[in-house]
Amino acid sequence: MQRACVMLESMTINVELPPAEAEVVPGVPWGAVEAFPTPAYWAYQVMARRIEARSIQYKLGKTLREEVGACLLGGHGIPASIGLLAYHHLKAKGAFEAEAPEEQTLFQWLSEPMHHEGRLVRYRFASQKARYLAAAMRKLAQEPSPEQSGRALRDWLTAIPGIGYKTASWVARNWLDADDVAILDIHILRAGVLAGFLDQELTVERNYLALEAQFLQFSQGLGVRASELDAVIWLDMMASPLTVGATLNALPESKFKAKHAPSRARSQRRDTDTHQLALLG
Repeated sequence: MQRACVMLESMTINVELPPAEAEVVPGVPWGAVEAFPTPAYWAYQVMARRIEARSIQYKLGKTLREEVGACLLGGHGIPASIGLLAYHHLKAKGAFEAEAPEEQTLFQWLSEPMHHEGRLVRYRFASQKARYLAAAMRKLAQEPSPEQSGRALRDWLTAIPGIGYKTASWVARNWLDADDVAILDIHILRAGVLAGFLDQELTVERNYLALEAQFLQFSQGLGVRASELDAVIWLDMMASPLTVGATLNALPESKFKAKHAPSRARSQRRDTDTHQLALLG
């Protein structure tokens, strides 16, 4: 048995975990709790947040339309702060109300310069995202969304142009606090390969559901909620670019390493903006 502790102001709480050599899922040992990024390390991080009452809030919008809008405006190629800025910019103009504006109107709004940290910025993919947003708002206005499970909502959302498994899972996790989907971004993939619970030969483009099943099995093996684990791994991996980069560089050469190891320039950046968690992608 491994023992770790969480120190609070008035007490110390002990956390017990299985031995390092025990398997959390077949073929994946728990590892040492103090060794980043072992399964035991991730289990401890989730438990420590629970004990310290440092819950992570996912939901961005007050309606599903707002949540879909926020997630569509973030994601790959969009800095989280700019995605949030664009979301609030469109929300202030009524983009996510019952009477959704036309695509051209959304494009005009997204093309407007926005104030960010003392300077004017522009949203990069205004035309593309305006098209996707218009289609999403039409579907949400015309059809009742299934909300009996995260997976049902996720699969329904993937019928919208521009919304793939990751974005749809992101919306479902945020909106329903769902534990039956996983948001498989690069940080989760790196953590999974380093800890051994994701198959590095699989890709999100071709094998999203298989990787998701591996992630959900892993969270069950740890005995923690998938939504908690996803968020904690994302925050920790984002906050430790140099450590992550060094650990990945120590791996044997592979297709995964060639494609996903961070460059030295990117590894020098340290970004712990908690707003990015809600817009993770």
